[in-house]
Amino acid sequence: MLQRPGFVPPMRTAKMSRLSVPLIALVATLAAAAPSAQAQTQAWPQGPVRFIIPFGPGAGADIGARLIQERLQARWGKPVVIENRPGGDSMIAIQAMLSANDDHTFMWGPSGSFIVHPYQYKKLPYDPADLLPVARFSSTILGVAAPASMKVATLADFVERARAEPGKFNSAAVPGITELAFDYFAYNAKITTAKVPYKDIVQAVNDLAEDRLQIYSSSYAILRPLRGAGRITVLAQMGRERAPSLPEIPTGIEAGFPALEMDGNVGLFGSKALSADLRERIGADVVAASDDKEIDDKLNATAQTPSRGGAQEFAASIARQRAQIAEIANALGIQPTR
Repeated sequence: MLQRPGFVPPMRTAKMSRLSVPLIALVATLAAAAPSAQAQTQAWPQGPVRFIIPFGPGAGADIGARLIQERLQARWGKPVVIENRPGGDSMIAIQAMLSANDDHTFMWGPSGSFIVHPYQYKKLPYDPADLLPVARFSSTILGVAAPASMKVATLADFVERARAEPGKFNSAAVPGITELAFDYFAYNAKITTAKVPYKDIVQAVNDLAEDRLQIYSSSYAILRPLRGAGRITVLAQMGRERAPSLPEIPTGIEAGFPALEMDGNVGLFGSKALSADLRERIGADVVAASDDKEIDDKLNATAQTPSRGGAQEFAASIARQRAQIAEIANALGIQPTR
């Protein structure tokens, strides 16, 4: 029997229909059972959200997180729990967040807590690439100071004195990006100082005021009380631009020493358990919740500068900082952990 083109015998059609029905039903069942990434993002959070802080209560990062804690709770409809886990050069907090490996546990702190670790330790208990930037919140103001009794008004004055008396002056710096930036400055300025180790680097500012140290690098929050008392002189701040709350203090770049430049990024980090969509949403929520003059004023009062951005902006900022640190380490002959 001749068949016209496209004709299918009835028996074959029936057989295909019997096979297709259960197959279509299976596909429909699987599609219904697997929620989309968008649905999962919309349903978040399902429970309390935890922010782990790598410092004790009262630190700049701790203050920042608490400034928007209630606002995020109202936005998310779930508690935001702040957990302080200081010690271990921030590794305790980092490992606590990474070991949880869920989309409700985060670390809130400075990127400097971990991006210099590969240049400080021969072996790391974690992979820095596993920390995903979620939202940038602020920038900690970093500064360099000398004793008021030295009567140096500018960074150039100090460098001139240090070059004239090599090895005579003592120095100290907060470990991490602050110390690395100071070492790079000293290398480029061709000055030599005797580095003094401290168990509690915060206490070094008291020795600075007594002229037992001649130069000290730390967050401005540590320097501010003794600067206010007239016992130390803050010679420069490390950011690319002057902090709005400190218009009278030049940057290292403005002082003629561009090597003394480092921003103190602070924000929220998550693990690889976070989907890209959820990172973007949480980042946007943090930015929206913190966009308020009252919060800006409180940040400025605690020696932090408002500096907000979502996941992509924060990631780009950290990438720049990583490249900067790699350049500094290379110049100083420091090899990263392999």
